[in-house]
Amino acid sequence: MPLLAHNQLPAFERLRREEGQTIIRPGYAIQQDIRTLHIGLLNMMPDAALAVTERQFLRLIGESNAIIQFHVHLFTLPIFPRSEKATQHINTYYESFEKIKEEGLDALIITGANVAKANLADEIFWESLKEVIDWATENVPSTLCSCLATHAALELQHQQKRYRLATKRWGVYTHYVTQQHPLVNGINTQFKVPHSRFNQIDREQFEAANLSVLVESKKAGVHLAVSADGIRTVYFQGHPEYDAISLIKEYKREVLRFIAGDLSDYPPFPDHYFDQYTQALFNEYQDKINNALANSKAIPEFPEKLVLKHLHNTWHDTAAAILSNWMGLVYKITHHDRKKVLMDGLDPNDPLGLKSTTTSTP
Repeated sequence: MPLLAHNQLPAFERLRREEGQTIIRPGYAIQQDIRTLHIGLLNMMPDAALAVTERQFLRLIGESNAIIQFHVHLFTLPIFPRSEKATQHINTYYESFEKIKEEGLDALIITGANVAKANLADEIFWESLKEVIDWATENVPSTLCSCLATHAALELQHQQKRYRLATKRWGVYTHYVTQQHPLVNGINTQFKVPHSRFNQIDREQFEAANLSVLVESKKAGVHLAVSADGIRTVYFQGHPEYDAISLIKEYKREVLRFIAGDLSDYPPFPDHYFDQYTQALFNEYQDKINNALANSKAIPEFPEKLVLKHLHNTWHDTAAAILSNWMGLVYKITHHDRKKVLMDGLDPNDPLGLKSTTTSTP
C-alpha cells in the first residue's frame, strides 16, 4: 500500500531513500482513481522513540498493499511532557485530535507508552487515552492497540487489569496460530514475535472479556487477539513492528542505567535474541564494566557496532502479512464517508460475517 506523503515528515523520505518504500506525492495520487484509506497513528512514545515508532508503523502500513493509497494522520496526547525539539516536530507534522475527530478515520493504530505508575489509571495520560479509545469505539471501523494500549483497552472496556511479572518479559519468542480468522489467513502457523514488558494479560483474561485469541506463545503468552465482532478492535501484546536492532537498543539502555546506579543488578540478555558470539562479547563487556566501576576507571564504550551483523529480524514478514490482512479487512468494511463507521448493510456485531464460520484449530 503506497504511503501518501501529504507533508514533509522526515520518515517518508527516509523510508523512500534507505528502504526503497513506494512513497507518492499528493499531485500524483489525485490522478489515480484509487480510494485512499485514512489511518490514524496515535504515537504515545517518549521523545527518543518518537521518530523510530513513526517509521516502524509507517513501514508496516506501506508494505501491506501495492495499490491502495494510504494517508496516515499522526497525532499524540498533549499531556505528555516534550522537549523543545520534539514539540517542534509534533507541531510541524502532527495533527490535533480535535481535527481527526472532525474529519474521521478509516482505522486507528495506538502505540505503547512508557509508564511510571503501578496502576495505569494513575498515569498522566489515562484520561486523555480513555477519550481517544471511547471515541474510536463509536466512530472508527477498526482500532489496532499495541502493547500498553492493549492493556489500557482491556482495563477500560473489559475491566481486565494487567498484572506484574516476576521478571521482565523481553526477547524473541516462538508463537502459534491458535484459531482461524481472516487476520491470520496465509501466514505461517509458527513464527517469531518480539516482546518487551513488565506486565501481562493472560489468555483467561482475554477470554473473560469475550475476545478471541488468535496467536499465542507458550512462554510469552497472548500476542494477537480480536474483539467479539471480529474486527472492530485488534490487540497486539507483543511488538511485531520492532526493527532488528530494537532490543539491543533496550539492552544498551538497561546497561547504561546499571552504570549510572539506577539498577542494582546487571541486566540479563533478551531471550532468544543474541547468538553465542554476541553473548560472549557482552559477557566480556560486563567484566570490563565491573572492573571499571570497582577501580574508578573510565567506562568502556558499549560494543554495539561489533554485533550488528549478528542481529536478525525473524518476525517482519509475518507482521507485514497480518497488517496486510488487517488493511484488506478495513478496506472491505469501511464506508466511503469517513463520518460513517461501516459500509451500508453490514451487521455491526458481525461486519465480516464470521459468526457461523470461525472455528478453532487443535
